[in-house]
Amino acid sequence: MKALWTLPIASMLLACTPAQQDELTRDAAKRAVRPVLEERLPGVPLEPATDCIIDNASSGELLSLASDAVTGPTANTVEIVSDIATRPETVRCLATEGLPVLLTL
Repeated sequence: MKALWTLPIASMLLACTPAQQDELTRDAAKRAVRPVLEERLPGVPLEPATDCIIDNASSGELLSLASDAVTGPTANTVEIVSDIATRPETVRCLATEGLPVLLTL
């Protein structure tokens, strides 16, 4: 079933430049990541945390997350986000980008 939803995304991406493809994929992936972060990390500023996850995802992970944005977050989405969130670069990003926002509130 998920494959049927990825066909429109794939055909949209084929009509775009590489930069547009990347932007569309990242935007779609963000829509899948935000609900996971809201549930798993309540109170963390969503925009900086989402950016940290997206910036540290591989291209395969971004594509998977982008397709999850169509159907809604799944167990796979949670697993991918959790894996990315534990990477040293992501932890550093969350500490430098997410925590300062919390401290100014």
